[in-house]
Amino acid sequence: MKDRYGARGVSSQKHTLHKALKHIDKGLYPNAFCKILPDITGSDPKRANVMHADTAGTKPILAYLYWKETQNLQAWKGLVQDALVMNLDDLACVGVFEDMVASCVISYNPFRVPPEVIELLIATTQEYIEELNQLGFHIALAGGETAEVPDSVRILEIGFTLFARPFRNILIVNNIRHGDVIVGLASYGQASYEQSYNSG
Repeated sequence: MKDRYGARGVSSQKHTLHKALKHIDKGLYPNAFCKILPDITGSDPKRANVMHADTAGTKPILAYLYWKETQNLQAWKGLVQDALVMNLDDLACVGVFEDMVASCVISYNPFRVPPEVIELLIATTQEYIEELNQLGFHIALAGGETAEVPDSVRILEIGFTLFARPFRNILIVNNIRHGDVIVGLASYGQASYEQSYNSG
């Protein structure tokens, strides 16, 4: 019972990843939460390049099971918010909150996931990015990839990559020193997509 992740073939500590990245360049600020590069795309010494990718992980399995039981397509919508927010919160950890370009990749098994699910995910992506833009994030959707890969993916996987060119003076680089104070804020309750998922 101690290692439930390990029993399912998942590493919560990501030892293999950390070992593989041990000798990889850490970017401009090695202690930053995300890798921060010089402004390769614009050659501006006042700016940096930050790119982050993440997926919905194992959550498509839950969406699939709920959809199979209810035939309610709304079960899939929360995956878009989850995958996007997994990027946004990590970029926020280095001080990036706006002016981003997004790309989406959906890999799925067409023998289990019908076309209307993919259509819903693509439409939801546009809707949710528009909602985030109204909140001040300024995200442009650059497109992405949709791949039918039944030999590789059992059900479905959805992921996003976000790119930004922030000014270096706004970056959070985790230069923590003796005497600094870390403030933690509690978070309670369901996320909004869980509420809409349950009431869907």
